[in-house]
Amino acid sequence: MAKLKCGDYGFECDFIVDGEMEEVIENFRKHTDEEHGIDYSKEAVMQFLLRKQGV
Repeated sequence: MAKLKCGDYGFECDFIVDGEMEEVIENFRKHTDEEHGIDYSKEAVMQFLLRKQGV
């Protein structure tokens, strides 16, 4: 199970996504692209998740 919050990455935004890792990555990427105009790569979002888990 994975979880990301926009607010944790400098956005004034209440968006939270949780679920399976691939689903979280895709939903977070889609949200940041559509709402914030930032197109993160899958690898960048994976790094967000790994750092959050302390890996």
